[in-house]
Amino acid sequence: MQTYTLLFIISCILGCSAQFYVIDDRIGLGREFDGIGGLSGGGATSRLLVNYEEPYRSQILDFLFKPNFGASLHILKVEIGGDAQTTDGTEPSHMHSKDEGNFYRGYEWWLMKEAKKRNPNIKLIGLPWAFPGWVGYGTQWPYFFPNVTANYVITWIMGAKQHHNLDIDYIGIWNEKTCDPAYIKVLRDILDRAGYTNIGIIAADGDWSIAAAMLKDSYLNDAVEVIGVHYPGTHTVKEALMTERKLWSSEDYSTFNDDIGAGCWARILNQNYVNGRMTSTISWNLIASYYENLSFGGDGLMTAEEPWSGHYVVDSPIWMTAHTTQFTQPGWFYLQTVGNLTSGGSYVALTDRKGNLTIIIETMTHNHSQCIRPPLPYFDVSPQKVTFQLKGSFAHLTDLQLWYSKLDFETKKDTLFEQRSPVKVYNGSFTLKLDVDEVYTITTVTTGQRGSNPEPPKSRPFPKNYSDDFTIDVPPFSEAPYFADQTGVFEYFRNSSDNALHAFTLRQVITERPVTWARDADQTISIIGDYSWTDLNVSCDVLIETPITGGVFLAARVDQAGESVREAKGVFYWLYANGTYKVTNDIGGKRVLAEGLSGTREGVWYTLTLIVKGYFASGMLNGYPLWENAVVLEPKNGWTALGTFSFEYAQFDNFEVNAY
Repeated sequence: MQTYTLLFIISCILGCSAQFYVIDDRIGLGREFDGIGGLSGGGATSRLLVNYEEPYRSQILDFLFKPNFGASLHILKVEIGGDAQTTDGTEPSHMHSKDEGNFYRGYEWWLMKEAKKRNPNIKLIGLPWAFPGWVGYGTQWPYFFPNVTANYVITWIMGAKQHHNLDIDYIGIWNEKTCDPAYIKVLRDILDRAGYTNIGIIAADGDWSIAAAMLKDSYLNDAVEVIGVHYPGTHTVKEALMTERKLWSSEDYSTFNDDIGAGCWARILNQNYVNGRMTSTISWNLIASYYENLSFGGDGLMTAEEPWSGHYVVDSPIWMTAHTTQFTQPGWFYLQTVGNLTSGGSYVALTDRKGNLTIIIETMTHNHSQCIRPPLPYFDVSPQKVTFQLKGSFAHLTDLQLWYSKLDFETKKDTLFEQRSPVKVYNGSFTLKLDVDEVYTITTVTTGQRGSNPEPPKSRPFPKNYSDDFTIDVPPFSEAPYFADQTGVFEYFRNSSDNALHAFTLRQVITERPVTWARDADQTISIIGDYSWTDLNVSCDVLIETPITGGVFLAARVDQAGESVREAKGVFYWLYANGTYKVTNDIGGKRVLAEGLSGTREGVWYTLTLIVKGYFASGMLNGYPLWENAVVLEPKNGWTALGTFSFEYAQFDNFEVNAY
């Protein structure tokens, strides 16, 4: 018998009395519920999802977006790609330069359409993390000309509609960066003049400080529909409440999707409203669909990081989400009679004002519900008996549906989103015995379901022998499968100047440093493969396009990426347009292992081959040895990669890796 259950029985023998809580709509309603969401982006967190084959890709999407199936999300927030590193990779912009636009780059358009296909009522949000360099006019400041930045964002909104028939509901400013009130007002004005009066502005996707500015500036206050804050720890500030604006936790959770992550998510979904009157909570991230050894690997509501095998995992946070999302909808209202439980935990109650009622209870303990951030002050939760008295419109109810979850940290045998016998209501009240680390949904809604699919394929590592010649006439996505850009953007390219051996290639297309969010490397790089790889042969055809100063590389054992990409070590084999080569132990090129003449220049295709075995590396050029037995003491393992010396055009073809 579990310790907590035994303590509960002993306490009840000694005199267990129920705590009473009233559910009543006669005293008015609380704030309007705006929904629960997930965030794809910030950055490249859905990168591997698009490479899943059917039926597995659709199965995964169903667990995220299909109503009454899994998470049944109400909101999808996506990154407006800015060509720069934004946590786990770069996402391409719809405008690499001010003179062009392409609304089929990346995968966020596709993801929004898939979400809408499953739930036509899902709300869509766009938010920039970074911007192409031209937006900042060579600076790292996107508000240099606020009308330029606003028009860049509105072009994305227009493209969503014109090319994908997607209506954007909300737009953000600049993720977790300095907020410029003048820009917000310009953005609101340009949105209105473009006919987008229905699109709400969320600001500022950071802390609460914009609230004080809004109280001092009535035009700013009118321009902002939602104050969006990140990782609020379930609490708000008085200035935010005084604005009388919607308050959202517009990015939260950011925790590994184990049971503690599920406990974190279950707790904040309730307490963000109970403690902070926040009416929406959005998970960063939506799905852990990026290489696990990148930043925050294994984060997200579920895991899908093996498109080569088809394996995915429906993690417990999916079912914590379902306790709220399957039994409420945006437009419902919280009751004023919500709060914390006497012996720990919390409850919320919502109604559609048409007779439906949903109550969600959570009893997450401190050590089993800690989010990665912010720090969680200690609190106690103990088994308890609670009685809910239904009054007002709900006094006539006689039975309620019951859905139950238990995160069992002792036996490791969780109960997740299980439908149980209905709760009988006697004389307007019902009583529950609550243990710790539990979630209950008590509701009049009868449509809840625990969706399921056939078991996905078994997990297996990235294939040791892999190749890609990039020959695809009409690619479904702009990026080649499994390549994860970390600085720069690598896109499929139709090489009209070469209709023979290299008609279809992969091209790096960013030629100036973006307005960055993280510390992008000075070199562009795209990683691929298995982080555990040690010994291997990797080869690729390369074309340097920039005279004299241009250069490309092929790499193995790359040990850092994401926000740490500048510090990446590995074996980097460089080829330059000035007729030289270099082998370095780092992406910055400071730790030189070998160097010399290569006779290479721009505009000519070459084949690079890198062999790494044990403590030694060797390289070939066009099948002939160029350098041998460079000593590599570290790192011991890592991804393979390709890239360029700077932000410059370069092409790659016939990539092949064979790991031992």
